Amino acid sequence: MSWLVLVLRLPSEPARHRVAAWRELRKAGAVPLSSGTWALPDLPVVAPVVDRVAALVARAEDGELVRLRAGGWDEADEAAMAAMFAAARDDEWRELASECRRYLAEIAKEHRTEKYSLAELEEEEQSLDRLRRWYRDVRARDLLGSSGRGETDALLKECVAAFDEFAEAVYARIGA
Repeated sequence: MSWLVLVLRLPSEPARHRVAAWRELRKAGAVPLSSGTWALPDLPVVAPVVDRVAALVARAEDGELVRLRAGGWDEADEAAMAAMFAAARDDEWRELASECRRYLAEIAKEHRTEKYSLAELEEEEQSLDRLRRWYRDVRARDLLGSSGRGETDALLKECVAAFDEFAEAVYARIGA
């Protein structure tokens, strides 16, 4: 596999240029290799990200961006780079799975305490929407198909089912 390596040099002040570039790279799932050096799989879907980062760097006075295509020296290096990218995605999937479990525990608590109100329903719906957005974001970054996605898929489906069940209980309680 080929990788895009982005080497950014941005002035320390104002910090907004570095922060904006860093956010764009993190949002895309880039893996930091060292200070100012990031890697992404060399896939067509990544080109717009590189263009956005280039535009952000161009806004900074004395900002520089060097874009390189790279491959591993050998198969072990290729595997190491792919493993770094996969590990970053697996971490994100684990964190999201943990949040899904918290959501399921919260819904279970609301059932135990019979807190069946429209306000609570709205709060739980907002929490579920946040989980769905987070899922879409991680899925968009998971360009190589991380192994951590499967468990999170199942947990998010449980969250949706738990919300639907909770909504039915709320509507039954308020007589709607």
